[in-house]
Amino acid sequence: MKKIALIYWPKKGNTEEAAFKIYSKFDKDIIDIFTITEINTAEFSLYDAFLIGGSTTGADSWGHAHKTRWTGFFAKIEKADIKGKPFALFGLGDQVLYPYHFVDGMAFIKEMFEKQGAIHKGWWPVEGYDFQESESVENGMFYGLALDFDQQKELTDERVSKWVEQIKKELGMI
Repeated sequence: MKKIALIYWPKKGNTEEAAFKIYSKFDKDIIDIFTITEINTAEFSLYDAFLIGGSTTGADSWGHAHKTRWTGFFAKIEKADIKGKPFALFGLGDQVLYPYHFVDGMAFIKEMFEKQGAIHKGWWPVEGYDFQESESVENGMFYGLALDFDQQKELTDERVSKWVEQIKKELGMI
């Protein structure tokens, strides 16, 4: 049986709500949930796959990641043995307030996991969103599940359900 670590930041607010919506779609014996400050480097070896999520406040914030709690998390990833392990992303953003940086944060997390040899899963279509640019889009697909609690909250539950089913298939769980 695969064991999954669901990791997110920040605590409270929409990102945490999204994380727990995703968490609720899995049997509790196969998934554990952490904030980026709660998981330690050694714990990465206990898991077969990772679901990672965060909010995006704009590419400029990620460019100065050394000032955030993500810096400590990225340091943990650099020391963790995750080579060959699958990971999938979910990101939160606001298409109206940040149309040129919608869910950019997924791109930075993806880069860090891939540098350590982890295998990216969970691409998500851009159809149904209204934004201008995103660092997290390639070939018409987001790097992971894009959620907008500010402009499209009514679509969140359906998107989460579909993405989780997709992830379960990609991980060979169903």
